[in-house]
Amino acid sequence: MHTKFPKFETLQVEGHCEDKVLLVTLNRPHVGNAFNTLMGQELEALWSLLTVDDLGFRSIVLTGAGGRVFCAGADLKERNGMSKVQWQRQHEIFERQYFAMIDLPIPVIGAINGHAYAGGLEIALCCDFLYAAKNTRFALTEVTLGIMPGAGGTQNLPRAVGERRAKEIIMTGKPFTAQQAKEWGLVNELFDPKDVIDQALNTAQVIASNAPLSVKQVKRSIRYGSQMELKTAYRFEIEAYNHLVDTQDRVEGIIAFNEKRQPVFKGC
Repeated sequence: MHTKFPKFETLQVEGHCEDKVLLVTLNRPHVGNAFNTLMGQELEALWSLLTVDDLGFRSIVLTGAGGRVFCAGADLKERNGMSKVQWQRQHEIFERQYFAMIDLPIPVIGAINGHAYAGGLEIALCCDFLYAAKNTRFALTEVTLGIMPGAGGTQNLPRAVGERRAKEIIMTGKPFTAQQAKEWGLVNELFDPKDVIDQALNTAQVIASNAPLSVKQVKRSIRYGSQMELKTAYRFEIEAYNHLVDTQDRVEGIIAFNEKRQPVFKGC
């Protein structure tokens, strides 16, 4: 683990600066990697740290320990008996984690190596894109518990699968398969369970080899531009593009192309 990371109890964080890829594992396999208060706090701390200082990492893979469940959602045993105030205070921690992840400049690939239910699917939806095991099942089950998705589910799912499909998924609370997730546009690729993390890491390494400022501007342009009127989004894209013109990496990229070699990008 990188020396600048704090010691986490609910997360496993592995990365090496030489390949510039960080693997983050939700690490509560005995309870299906369910979110408790501490995991929410630790995820918020991790995303916030990497937003301020990327520590040399250019891409992130997020997965779950145990190989059976990526994340079962919030830890309902911890929530049992909570008062309204306690529940809302805990949810505010989950909200801060969600917003910190959404605002993270570094791309995050979800390696969904097990079932993703409720808040587990919501954190998957916060990733930039997803690879999943072929036997994975997904669901947003909140309406079966007297609540509703509250970590971006009602906003991110329609943007991934369309409004009508999202309404059906959320209002019924019924699970759906990995194959359906791929057909609907939620998941990019399906793999055998043993291969999901490696495939995500391979793609993360490809991204990490590209110009990091370019990748960050692409992420920013797609995210904010998709919320704008189209002509305004075109202008926003040009502004993002122009920030890259006066960078050393832009110069290096053109020189490397003409010299027929791999560029060495430094993120400046």
